[in-house]
Amino acid sequence: MKHLLAAALVLVAGAAFADPVEGVWQTQPDDGSYAHVTMAPCGPAFCGKISRTFKPEGEYKSPNLGKTLVMDMAPNGDGSYAGKVWRPSNDKIYIGKIQLNGDTMKLSGCVAGGLICSKQTWTRLK
Repeated sequence: MKHLLAAALVLVAGAAFADPVEGVWQTQPDDGSYAHVTMAPCGPAFCGKISRTFKPEGEYKSPNLGKTLVMDMAPNGDGSYAGKVWRPSNDKIYIGKIQLNGDTMKLSGCVAGGLICSKQTWTRLK
């Protein structure tokens, strides 16, 4: 019984100290489709997997479901993160940056050492 109580306390404490980037985020449309991405710890950083996909007509089963879109995003301590992002529409991986502001996330995929970036604003789902 003591072990069960201790395990429950660890789970509650862990949830109380969850990183602000954790959770489910809705992407902006890209080539007409958008996704829900679940951000969670992956080692010392954070990764985001595609958990649901949508077209204008509604939800659909994309071949990208379950794939990692955001990779190895390490927190910088000021609401920003650095890692990599994958763009499914062209199957390329870019230098990634995240800047959190409450329930919005500005995600950038960059080339040329971060000089040229494409950006999206994602919204946290409740």
